[in-house]
Amino acid sequence: MALEENERIIIPDENGEEHLFEVLFTFDVDKTGHSYLAVVPAEQKEDEEVEVYAFRYEEEEKNEDDLSLFPIDSDDEWEMVEEVLHTLIDEENGE
Repeated sequence: MALEENERIIIPDENGEEHLFEVLFTFDVDKTGHSYLAVVPAEQKEDEEVEVYAFRYEEEEKNEDDLSLFPIDSDDEWEMVEEVLHTLIDEENGE
């Protein structure tokens, strides 16, 4: 399953409550073999400051529509995700 921009996914929180998110982007890192996605809450209002969440993910072998999400724990991973996010924002803003 290749996640698409603006695709919506449901992510449960630590209490099991499900929340709807919109996929901003996904990317793969060849060096590590990991895949990442950045999402924002789907119900966020246009004029609100956007809170972006990022996860490392793996597609389930038996069902490509199922993903396993993992928190990003290391500072190196966070820096890499932030760099990609800033690059995409700069490109979108024409910089």
